[in-house]
Amino acid sequence: MEREHPDGPGCMVLDLSMPGSTGLDLQQDMAAASIDLPIIFLTGHGNVPSSVRALKSGAVDFFEKPIDDDRLLSAVKNALERNVRTRRERAKLSKIRERVALLTRRELQVFRLVVQGKLNKQVAVELGMSEKTVKVHRARVMHKMKADSLAKLVLLAEGAGEGSSDS
Repeated sequence: MEREHPDGPGCMVLDLSMPGSTGLDLQQDMAAASIDLPIIFLTGHGNVPSSVRALKSGAVDFFEKPIDDDRLLSAVKNALERNVRTRRERAKLSKIRERVALLTRRELQVFRLVVQGKLNKQVAVELGMSEKTVKVHRARVMHKMKADSLAKLVLLAEGAGEGSSDS
């Protein structure tokens, strides 16, 4: 579970050279602790390997000092906007997963087959139940997933990692 600051979005501005450890070490420690904040690196001692390592490890920007204030502020603004988008997507995904968790084992089976495009009759044969029972389970799935159409159910399934492949 990734941790975020409870009061709102954020970002980190790190230097490669810091007292005690490097910005790259802190970046690695943050990743290990599941602290997911966009990171902008500033350095007076930049080199290609360090910048490549920082960017490959998820840094959103890498600047050499001195840097123009407007350029840095623009990078911070972009990092904050990115963090807001990421937080929104995570919250959306969490809600979808909570809905999937409400499904019974049988409803989950029906859900997975329905989002694969199988007809009620095909689901009934595959699960060894009547078509009428499939319709009941499918209605419960639609209700619990808060989906008003099959298309929306498929989108929710994809968002939850329950897409059209056999799960």
